[in-house]
Amino acid sequence: MKQLLLAAALLAASPALADEEHGTLNPDEMTWQRFLDRADEGETGMVLCSMGYALTKSGDHTSARKLFENCAAAGYTGAMTWMSQLDNNGLGAPENPDAAAEWDRKAAEAGDPVGQFNYGLDLIRGHGVARDEARGRALVDEAAEAGLKVARQLQQGDYDPRTVTPDADEWKYAPLF
Repeated sequence: MKQLLLAAALLAASPALADEEHGTLNPDEMTWQRFLDRADEGETGMVLCSMGYALTKSGDHTSARKLFENCAAAGYTGAMTWMSQLDNNGLGAPENPDAAAEWDRKAAEAGDPVGQFNYGLDLIRGHGVARDEARGRALVDEAAEAGLKVARQLQQGDYDPRTVTPDADEWKYAPLF
């Protein structure tokens, strides 16, 4: 009897098994790898896209990129702002301020307040995009009007980026010449 129980326990704990008549038994459903496989299959969705956040917070930026790229291509603006963050900080790929600003622009054009705020900052700083303070301020104003608190904070600080990112502005966004 012990052997039968042990065999049943091992079978239940084993990874997905295939059966031609019944399909996959005990499928690999809630693992990182299954989410990545689903992304490889081109699937997107709110739950799948949210897994990119957990992956990047765990330090697996390359896998997070895979999920976020698919989700951003499907129009998820939150994934666009995460792609910007990854590109801006060189996470999972080389640092690329131009790509980061492009993701911010896409999110802003889709009406996302975080995208508007981020792209507004990009324009105010001239980081990854040609400097255009007037257009940047207008985008920050749109984000503030949508209720984004950090955008209101930037307005109150006379649009000085150091108001919202004091440490970063001193070294990362300083002019190169």
